[in-house]
Amino acid sequence: MINDFVVADTQKNANILIVDDEPLIRDLLKNAMARTSYPCYFAENGEEALKLFSENTFDVVVTDIDMPVMDGIELAKIIKSQFTTDVIVMTGQISSYHYDEIISIGASDFVEKPFSPKEMILRVNRVLRERHLKQEAKKAHNELKNSYIDSVHRLVMAAEYKDEDTGDHIIRIGQYCSLMAEKLSLSEEFIETISYAAPMHDIGKIGIPDKILLKPGKLTNIEFETIKTHPQIGARLLSRSKSKILQMAHEIALNHHEKFNGKGYPNQAKGIDIPISGRITAIADTFDALTSKRPYKDPYPPEVTYNIMKKERGEHFDPDILDVFMNNFEQFLDIRGKVQAFEGKPGQSFKLSERDKINSKKK
Repeated sequence: MINDFVVADTQKNANILIVDDEPLIRDLLKNAMARTSYPCYFAENGEEALKLFSENTFDVVVTDIDMPVMDGIELAKIIKSQFTTDVIVMTGQISSYHYDEIISIGASDFVEKPFSPKEMILRVNRVLRERHLKQEAKKAHNELKNSYIDSVHRLVMAAEYKDEDTGDHIIRIGQYCSLMAEKLSLSEEFIETISYAAPMHDIGKIGIPDKILLKPGKLTNIEFETIKTHPQIGARLLSRSKSKILQMAHEIALNHHEKFNGKGYPNQAKGIDIPISGRITAIADTFDALTSKRPYKDPYPPEVTYNIMKKERGEHFDPDILDVFMNNFEQFLDIRGKVQAFEGKPGQSFKLSERDKINSKKK
């Protein structure tokens, strides 16, 4: 039979915080947890508990509900909003109100008073085992995702290596787009997804002949029409995936050359009919193209880039998203690299004057 008090190796260093205003309960739990190897800390109320978080990391907090100064429900809400700690709630009277509150805050378990020391240890052990399994599952998922993304990015780089800018362009695009999504106050999930998806925007270039992509002079009408097929090629390569990343990458590949005024390609989509991921990437891609050397042009300096893009507000670009980009132009230049040569002038920086700043509401 397994000893209920045996602690797995993966749980031995788990920090436990006990919060209760009753000395008797704290002593009971102190004696109970002494039968395990968990380092335990104690607090009399929510405020005292939060102070301990400034100096320690806790895996599980066991808290009473009814306490002075700050009750357990408020404490649990703060913990769940700011930390990855699991919470077990103790209460002497489990009402429907309390139960709904406990569920809504995302507590991992609750224990009704009175309880036995063995019961509490079992609850803590179970929460810690589930916590460990979730961490291992997340680790495995991240490893799989990173491997998956690495494979796709290698394919993208095969397309991008046809350009002189090698693979740096795709790295910058991901960083530009994630920064823009952050400034737009989009969700954490969107920010992460676009950081992986946006670098695949030009994957369709793999189907465009080198003699067209690398041509130093002006393209003929036929050559330009050939270039304009790369969004559809990319979209086909990325279609029918269950991956959220590749679904967004498909969206971006198809739409990053559309224009807000409906005069882009391939589908002449207009305004908010263009997915926001495509509208963001259009700005990022244009900014990087303007500030980069191409077979047909030298890089534009920051001031020229800024003014060119400003003129396209509401035409090429979504005006609201462009306002956010313009109001944070220096941060995008930081990503581009201040040591990057702009028209042969290494290290040139750029600062917006108050006159040039767009007085739109910052997101």
